[in-house]
Amino acid sequence: MILTGKHHIVGVCVRRFASKAATQHEGGMDLWKKFSLFGAIPCVGILTFKTILDMKKHGHDERPPFVAYDHLRIRNKRFPWGDGRRSLFHNPHTNPLPDGYEA
Repeated sequence: MILTGKHHIVGVCVRRFASKAATQHEGGMDLWKKFSLFGAIPCVGILTFKTILDMKKHGHDERPPFVAYDHLRIRNKRFPWGDGRRSLFHNPHTNPLPDGYEA
């Protein structure tokens, strides 16, 4: 600790405000911004395009035959919406009811 004059501390204890600290680490923020813009966004676009092509190539498969297993689709009480048999996100093409697929 350096004392000069009437007890002024010089160069040892310096208070750093948040605005100054933000400018010191700006290089790291720029690096991650560039990774996001030139790395992550193009990868998402390429994978989206690939997924669309795969879906067009394979098409929609037929649903598997219904097998009434005892341990699946157990309903101890009715759902509080609709007729009580269908789950909240029920899809009649892919989700069978306890007694089989809907028409």
